Amino acid sequence: MAEVGKGVNAGKLASNVQKRITRAQEKVMQKLGKADETKDTAFEEGVANFNKQLADGTKLQKDLKAYVVAVKTMHECSKRLHDCLAEMYDPEWFGKEEVDSIAEDTDLLWQDFHQKLTDNALTSMDTYLAQFPDIKTRIAKRDRKLVDFDSARHHFASIQKGKKKDEAKIAKPLTLVEKAAPGWAQGIITAHQIAQTNLSRNQAEEELGKAQKVFEEINYDLQEELPTLWNSRVGVYVNTFQSVAGLEEKFHRDMGKLNQNLSDVMTKLDEQRLAKKGVKTTSTEKSEEAANHSLSESGSDVPKSPQKSREGPPVSRPPRPASSQEVKEDNIINLFEDAVVPDINISTQSQNEAPTVTNGSSDAELPPSVLYKVKAMHDYGATDSDELDLKAGDIVLVLPFANPDEQDDGWLLGVKESHWLQNKNLLVKGVFPENFTQKL
Repeated sequence: MAEVGKGVNAGKLASNVQKRITRAQEKVMQKLGKADETKDTAFEEGVANFNKQLADGTKLQKDLKAYVVAVKTMHECSKRLHDCLAEMYDPEWFGKEEVDSIAEDTDLLWQDFHQKLTDNALTSMDTYLAQFPDIKTRIAKRDRKLVDFDSARHHFASIQKGKKKDEAKIAKPLTLVEKAAPGWAQGIITAHQIAQTNLSRNQAEEELGKAQKVFEEINYDLQEELPTLWNSRVGVYVNTFQSVAGLEEKFHRDMGKLNQNLSDVMTKLDEQRLAKKGVKTTSTEKSEEAANHSLSESGSDVPKSPQKSREGPPVSRPPRPASSQEVKEDNIINLFEDAVVPDINISTQSQNEAPTVTNGSSDAELPPSVLYKVKAMHDYGATDSDELDLKAGDIVLVLPFANPDEQDDGWLLGVKESHWLQNKNLLVKGVFPENFTQKL
């Protein structure tokens, strides 16, 4: 049995060697133009698409693997960073348990992201590329069977062309045999030669049929599969990148929440540190300002005066250019102030008094430069020479600034109504905080 096995293997090996020699000879003949080569343009285009698709898929798989490795590296770096924070975080600090919980959730989130990338993207890409080696092997086999088919076709054609020559070769020996051989031998010789010719022709035809059948079976399957495989790449790319994008979006959204929670813990820890030093944080100051503003509107507490932007000693503001009518009125008032006016009591009401309305303000005629009136709701002590002292209940005539750029936010310019009623001029004016007053 062993000898039979060896003989079978040796015979198969010799057959394969003979096939390779025949294919090599056929390729040489085709390149030299002495043999026709079967061409299939559509199939060649399909093979070109196959090779491109294989190269693109291989590159995508390689880059996707590198991306997953990078995610694993980022996971390890993130874990070491949170472990470092946990080691440095004193147990008595604010949010110790929450910091540990955030570190644990972050680690789980990285693990989940890495695992889903591997399952949904990388594994499906591996499955997609697993079909290419088999098809590539079958394409190579088709090429070999096509050479065998061309070789058998050319061999059969050569036999067909040489048929007449063989008949002529058979006829020549007959003339010689007629002289030397008896009559009964002439028929045997002719039959033998014809049989040999027919045998070669039949063998060539049989080999051609076999080669053609094998080639057409492989060729038909590949003609069906290659276009289908080429079109499948769109769905693979869509599913891969949709999966990666969706996983990234969810990962970063959940990671953003954890990072925000960690940032809040750090903020509160810093606030406690500052509170121990007696330092108010920015958020606390804003809360106090909002509360003071609410109290000033309700009148339940004294508001905080706004900060003036200018620094250093107060600088007197230049007077606003007066209109011609105001100049005439001021000149007339100054003339009368210089003259001696006798005291004439023509009514029970004093000259300096004027009719008042329910809000305590006088309804006497005011100069046109007055914008409106306000009433002081709280006492205000002037801190600069250009400010007005206010007592709760004082009425102030609000005036425009000569230069609007000099006005600070939250401050108004005005003259007390009592001064106007007594002196009929607007010379004693100053600034005051708006939130200490209420507009009438």
